[in-house]
Amino acid sequence: MANTYLYGAYGHLGETIAQSAVQAGTTPVYVGTAPIHLVRDYKSIQGINRPLKLNNFVDAQRKLGISTNWTMFTLCEVMTAHFNNPLGNIGPIYVINVLDPDVHKKAEQTTKNVTFVNGRAEFISDTIILDTFAIAEKAEGVDYTLDYNYTKNSVIITSVATDEPLTGATNVTYYEIDTSQITADSIIGGVTANGEYSGLGALKLLYQEQYQVCNLLAAPGWSHEPAVYNALITAAQKINGHWDAFVCADIPLKDSGGSAVDTIQKAVDWKKTNGYTNERSKVCWPQTVDNTGQVFHLSTLAMVELMRADYSHNSVPMETCGNKEIQGIKQYFGADSKNQGFDQQDGNELTQNGIMTLIAWGGNWVLWGDHTAAYTYGADVDPRAIFDVSIRMLFHITNNFQREWSPKIDKPMTPQLRDRILNREQEKLDALVVQGALIGNPTVLFLESENSTTDMMNGDFRWDITATPTPPLKSATVYVAYTDEGFSAYFSDETAA
Repeated sequence: MANTYLYGAYGHLGETIAQSAVQAGTTPVYVGTAPIHLVRDYKSIQGINRPLKLNNFVDAQRKLGISTNWTMFTLCEVMTAHFNNPLGNIGPIYVINVLDPDVHKKAEQTTKNVTFVNGRAEFISDTIILDTFAIAEKAEGVDYTLDYNYTKNSVIITSVATDEPLTGATNVTYYEIDTSQITADSIIGGVTANGEYSGLGALKLLYQEQYQVCNLLAAPGWSHEPAVYNALITAAQKINGHWDAFVCADIPLKDSGGSAVDTIQKAVDWKKTNGYTNERSKVCWPQTVDNTGQVFHLSTLAMVELMRADYSHNSVPMETCGNKEIQGIKQYFGADSKNQGFDQQDGNELTQNGIMTLIAWGGNWVLWGDHTAAYTYGADVDPRAIFDVSIRMLFHITNNFQREWSPKIDKPMTPQLRDRILNREQEKLDALVVQGALIGNPTVLFLESENSTTDMMNGDFRWDITATPTPPLKSATVYVAYTDEGFSAYFSDETAA
């Protein structure tokens, strides 16, 4: 049994035996693009290149707008998955929108002729920068009002002037965004010498401005680009010099040359070739479609279900997102792919190569795969990198230690404080064992061998924790053996006599 990769519930025939012989404490951060240009007075929201907290669907729409064009506006997929999810909503979330209407816009104004009927005109556009809309020699609020219908993607102009109402054909002008200017470099971003943050570089602002510690990070619609994946991994390590986060990323449906990545073998090969193998991440393939036809990246749904699982365990990341129901109704390999999908048995070829996927199981479509991207069945891998829950639990312990004891920095380091830290950390470890998040006897020690006189003279002290995160039940196997013992039932009455 141990010589075969197993993932699921199994049954085997053994040798014959014959008598005769669900608001979560997890803090997910997404980086991408949102239709903030459809929000009036968008500059006052400060929703460009800085972490923005979203609490629910209405809050997300009010701050960033909403669109069904998820290819152009990747954060709208995130908003829908978290806040318009038929399986239940989960939040809050934090997003970093890199679309800046002042920067990513067409050079020339658009002029459009609209027709007012009964004091009202309407036209379709999801690229208009609403704040730049104008009608020559007319003033908003005096001659007309401007509104936007997110369901129809339509701009609505209503004439309100009583002396000279707008009628008939009228020219209007406005600027439009140009998302073709947004590249992987926009998502990666950075920090300038002048202290301006952008893209993933703005992740540092989360703790500085909102005192939140990011522990999940994703960029759906962008993470399939190796440069972005590598930047996500780098950004997730020692955020602000302290915090560690776990990354969810995707394998593309088409490679950089435009060739389809629409079979299991192609996905496995692409992962290895492009180095999507970091233990701090999960990588996912393919994508899925819901019953409205919207296409979701599995990285987004993995983030949702990790957050939901954490919430069910009082914000302790002790459970994987594998085998969790999602709103998808089938596997999606791209509009042009002829692949009709695969079952659990074939899907295990992905999971044993460190790729999360989705399968039909137990009457639902579920995420499938509990490994990190570093895992390959049969290969040497650090035990902490086998399961996503293992490394996330270790991050949980280190992040929690830093949050609890940072207020004590620069306090007198007395022997009493040393013991207080020892006792408190052991108490937390024991509680995690009781909860089922850790197994065995985790310990925290203050070792003389790791605390030299020179280090202590310089105010540097170290505690060592050993812990074993509880592994998931990756497979369950039962062996059933045939026995002829039951035939004695035919003669039980005679025996009794």
